[in-house]
Amino acid sequence: MTQWPVHGAITGPIVLIGFGSIGRGILPLIERHFTFDKSRFTVIDPKDKDRALLDERGIKFIQKPVTRENFVDLLKPLLTEGEGQPFIVNLSVDVSSVAIMRLAHEVGALYVDTVAEPWVGFYTDPRLTLSERSNYALREAVLDLRRAIGPGPTAVSCCGANPGMVSWFVKQALLNVAADCGVDAGEPATRQHWAELMRKVGVEGIHIAERDTQRSASPKPMGVFVNTWSVEGFISEGLQPAELGWGTFEKHMPLDGKRHAFGPDCAIYLMHPGAGTRVRSWTPTAKAQHGWLITHNEAISIADYFTVREAGEVVYRPTCHYAYRPADDAVLSLDEMAGQQWVPQTEQHILEEDEIVDGIDELGVLLYGHAKNAYWYGSQLSIEETRRIAPYQNATGLQVSSAVLAAMVWSLEHPRAGILEADELDFRRCLEIQRPYLGPIVGEYTDWTPLKDRGALFAEDLDTESPWQFKNVIVR
Repeated sequence: MTQWPVHGAITGPIVLIGFGSIGRGILPLIERHFTFDKSRFTVIDPKDKDRALLDERGIKFIQKPVTRENFVDLLKPLLTEGEGQPFIVNLSVDVSSVAIMRLAHEVGALYVDTVAEPWVGFYTDPRLTLSERSNYALREAVLDLRRAIGPGPTAVSCCGANPGMVSWFVKQALLNVAADCGVDAGEPATRQHWAELMRKVGVEGIHIAERDTQRSASPKPMGVFVNTWSVEGFISEGLQPAELGWGTFEKHMPLDGKRHAFGPDCAIYLMHPGAGTRVRSWTPTAKAQHGWLITHNEAISIADYFTVREAGEVVYRPTCHYAYRPADDAVLSLDEMAGQQWVPQTEQHILEEDEIVDGIDELGVLLYGHAKNAYWYGSQLSIEETRRIAPYQNATGLQVSSAVLAAMVWSLEHPRAGILEADELDFRRCLEIQRPYLGPIVGEYTDWTPLKDRGALFAEDLDTESPWQFKNVIVR
C-alpha cells in the first residue's frame, strides 16, 4: 500500500510496556494507523538496545523494569496526566497482566496484551504445583479478575498471532468447511451458536499448526539460543507443562495426563514440559511434520469457547493444541537446552529481518475429523513480503504485531467492553484490519491423518478406528 488507512484516534497517553521484537514492530503500525499526541507516548523497557528508534521520533523512553513493587508509581502518573482515554500496550515479559489490567480498569485505560504473563519467578516457583503454574491457571486468573471487576474499559487479553489471530482463523475456517460440507452455517452471532455449528460440522479437534522456515545466513553458534521471536518468552512457555484443550471425542487419557481441580475443566496438562513433548501435525508447505506441544492460551480458550453444554453437562468440545515447528535454529536451540537438563543458554539472539535470507512463517489452524477429513487455513507470510510492507521485524513478528494492531482498533471502536479474549472479538473486523500484513491467506484440504504410513517399521499401540485420537497424535 502507498497509503495506509487511519483507523482511529488515541486521545490520551500511550504507554508501551516492552520494546523487544514485537514492541519494535508495533511502533510503525501505531504511527501509520492512529492519530495521537507523540509527546504523550512513553515506552518502558529495562534494556535500551533499540532506543535510537524512539529518540529519532521524539518518543519518551524510560529504561526501567516494571515490577510488582514499582508498577503503580511508575505507570499511574503517565496514564493520568492530561485529558483523553489512555492506552496501555503490554508486550513485556515478567510483568503481571492481571496487575496491569486492574490498574487500567482503575484509571479508565484501554489495554491490549499478547499473553497472560505473571510476575517474574512464577514459572520456577517450587511452591506451585504444575497445575498452578500452567497457562490454564494464568487464564483463570484473568477470568477471575473479569468476574471481580465487571464492566469497564476494554482490555483484550492474549491477542497476538497465537493466541489471538488464530482464534479468528478458526471461525473463518469453520465457515469454509461448513460451506464445503453442505452444512447451513446461518449467521452465528453468539458463543453458543459457534459451538453448535462446530458440533454440527463434526470437527473433532484443532491444531494450531505452524511451520517457520525462516533461516539465517550464519549457522547457530553453540551456547546461544536463537529464535525468530522472544527467546525469554519461548523458553518460559516451553518449560511450562504441555497443555491442551481436551475434547469429548478423546477416548484415551495420556498416562501422564492430569486434570485441573479448578475452573471449567476444559483442558489437561502433561507431566512433561512442552519443549520436551512432540506431536504429529500438518501444514501445506511442509506436509506431515513433528512439532512441539508448547502450552498456549488459545489451546484452552478455543476449546472452552466451542464447548456445548446441555442441562449443565458438557456434550461437545473439540480437542485443541499448538503444534509448533519453529525455525531450524530454534529447533537446534531447544535440543541443546534439553541436553543441558533444561538449563537455558547464557546467550540469546533474535533473528532480525536483515539477518534472514529467506523463508516463511506458515501459521494457521488445522480443523480435523469432519467429513472432508482435515482443513488448514492460515497465513503464509514471507520475509521478503515483510520487508516490503513493514520495518523493524521479521515475518513471525509481523503476524504478531498486526494482530495487536487489530485488537487496538477494535478496542477504540468498542471502548467499554470490559475484559475479553480474542475469541470474543469480531473476527471479520479484526481480520479486515490485519489482512494487509499477512501475505497469502491459504485454505487447503488434506487426506493426511496421524495414522498415515504408521506401523510399517515398528509395532505401535494405535487407535486405528479413530485416527485423530490424541493417542495417535503424540510422539512417544
